[in-house]
Amino acid sequence: MDHQNIHTRIIAVGNQKGGVGKTTNTVHIARALVERGRKVLIIDLDMNHSATRHFGVEPEAFMGSYEMLMGDEAATNLVLTHEDEDVSLPENLHLIPAARKLENIDKALSQKSKFINPHEVLSRPVEALRGLYDYVFLDTAPNATTPTVASYLAADYFILSAMPDPFAIAGLNDALTDISDAQQRGNPKLRLLGVVLSGVDKRTTLANSLSDFVEKAFQVSDGAESMKFATSIGRSTVIPQTQKAGKTLFETHSPHKVTDEYRALAEEIEERLARLERMDTERTVANG
Repeated sequence: MDHQNIHTRIIAVGNQKGGVGKTTNTVHIARALVERGRKVLIIDLDMNHSATRHFGVEPEAFMGSYEMLMGDEAATNLVLTHEDEDVSLPENLHLIPAARKLENIDKALSQKSKFINPHEVLSRPVEALRGLYDYVFLDTAPNATTPTVASYLAADYFILSAMPDPFAIAGLNDALTDISDAQQRGNPKLRLLGVVLSGVDKRTTLANSLSDFVEKAFQVSDGAESMKFATSIGRSTVIPQTQKAGKTLFETHSPHKVTDEYRALAEEIEERLARLERMDTERTVANG
């Protein structure tokens, strides 16, 4: 693997509430981007190691994000690929796994040094990965542990994940506050890339009314566009089946409505990124 002028985007995915399809979205957006020819890494920062289990990887079998955050191992030494024994990852989709010991990361870091800066525990390892991947996804925990706080401080973009459920919508507002806080306290470049609604049953009034609410609540200032992605992910029994199999829908149900929704979402994400980055370039040029 060499630094071949790849422009790397670091994207954190989260919500302050659990059970909102965050990991399912992370894994499937990453897999859809691989299908589009991209090279992608997922860093599992959740003590419940959902992304790790989603790929059928035994959480305690490998070193991973705990050792990376502790500074014991370089991130590049912890990456799992399809070439590793007992790992069945898709080609060009790599993983730094998580383990239950992440529960103790705060205590372990404070014992190591009382001057540990949450900004640096993830920012430094992630910076070393720039140029190696098109995308690095940070799969965060639904609580404000050090790895979650560190992801806000290390990411370029944030994708909020929600389900059409009133509590999940409340979690979005908390996460928005945290994004704003992170921008003011060490990561001014962080920006919200968008909101993904998943587990949507379009036949229910609640799902439709909450979808409309998110659409309006996340309108950009001029009201012309919403930060909610146009593509929402439907509810389906095939998703838990693939999780049990340690695979993604792309391996188990390639021709499927939900798989196609993730393909459409990945395309929308790339279009939005291209537009944002083009605007940034034009602004830089205009400002000399």
